[in-house]
Amino acid sequence: MLVITRKPEQSLIIGGEVEVIVLGITKDGVRLGIKAPREVQVHRREVFEAIAAENRAAAAAKAPVQDAAALLRASLAPGTKPPPQAKPPKGR
Repeated sequence: MLVITRKPEQSLIIGGEVEVIVLGITKDGVRLGIKAPREVQVHRREVFEAIAAENRAAAAAKAPVQDAAALLRASLAPGTKPPPQAKPPKGR
């Protein structure tokens, strides 16, 4: 881990695109400003970890896979009832 000392209004550059600016220091914490391109996601650690957990849970869900060709044939055939749609996983 790189440790850098900065004072208010000083900044550091990461990867040539992201600038982290110290906006203020109080007894409760440090206020940081972050300038980054729109395509760079910036999250607090707890938010990032929550997103990652949701992504892992969604990837692990056993959602039934339907045959797209069979669904299309059934919907185009006159007088036939299309197969039932898959239900989303429980828990949401």
